Amino acid sequence: MNDDKRPLAIAVMGPTASGKTAFAIELAERWNGEILSVDSALIYRRLDIGTAKPAPMLRQRIPHHLIDLREPWQNYSAAEFSSDARACLNDVVGRGKIPVLAGGTGLYFRALLRGLSPMPEADAAIRAEIAAEAAVRGWPALHSDLRRIDPVAAARIHPTDPQRIQRALEVFRASGRPISAWQREGRPQRPPLRVLKLILAPRERAVLHTRIEKRFDEMLASGFLDEVRNLRTLPGLNAVAHPLDLPSLRAVGYRQAWQHLDGETDAALFRDRAIHATRQLAKRQMTWLRGELDARWFDLDYDARPLWDAIRSFLDRGGTALCGSGASIPP
Repeated sequence: MNDDKRPLAIAVMGPTASGKTAFAIELAERWNGEILSVDSALIYRRLDIGTAKPAPMLRQRIPHHLIDLREPWQNYSAAEFSSDARACLNDVVGRGKIPVLAGGTGLYFRALLRGLSPMPEADAAIRAEIAAEAAVRGWPALHSDLRRIDPVAAARIHPTDPQRIQRALEVFRASGRPISAWQREGRPQRPPLRVLKLILAPRERAVLHTRIEKRFDEMLASGFLDEVRNLRTLPGLNAVAHPLDLPSLRAVGYRQAWQHLDGETDAALFRDRAIHATRQLAKRQMTWLRGELDARWFDLDYDARPLWDAIRSFLDRGGTALCGSGASIPP
């Protein structure tokens, strides 16, 4: 008998363009579920085409949560996501629905299911100081500073990732301790749910690359550049000195489109850069997913039956069938 009374949930994880959204909707329809987005790009209003945000028609058919929470010029932290997601989970479970956690943002999944490491809160004055330095020296130079004080964190953070560079330097300047030291002290929390973790990913990398390219061309045909043109007219974004440093505009495709509309690239180079950035995102997501040792891997093109069987078994047995044999993890 299973004495664990935590509610059940199903996590649909995977790299970008792996088919998570369509599958999560079908899953929610079959088993009386509602979808909780675990995606750091979908929280921004007005970023619709380039984020592959579910269409309003789909969101009316199946309730979606944790979408359109902020304007593009506003910040949103993993801690805020964890708090908002837990409140949302209580609501969904309280109405007798199955939460379907769908997305590819590893930090958000970790914040919700494991908790975050304790560390100093944000300091607006220090952040402003770091931003001013970056405007003069550039973020790669500040990344070099980070490499000297915290080589562990610098190895994980790309030199062109201003948000994470800024946070790492902010924590060090506020506390005198590297952010990696704070992170090591974090203790995993017991998840608030019994979760079946499903990873959807093609077995062949070339298949995912083809899907990424096809989807981006579909975005262009749907008016992605017009969407970015409209963003560029927003007073809130125009009030930001360096809009491309905003988390919203670091979503793949948006930075490249912004630069293209600034005249930095022609149409062909813009497309190539955006597709390359999306492939790099998928590569980072796959690296994170390989660390989810309690998850099961499936390729939708080959594993549909065992995938649905795994879900049915999990729900029928009250969440005890968390692990088992799925498709092998791609190399």
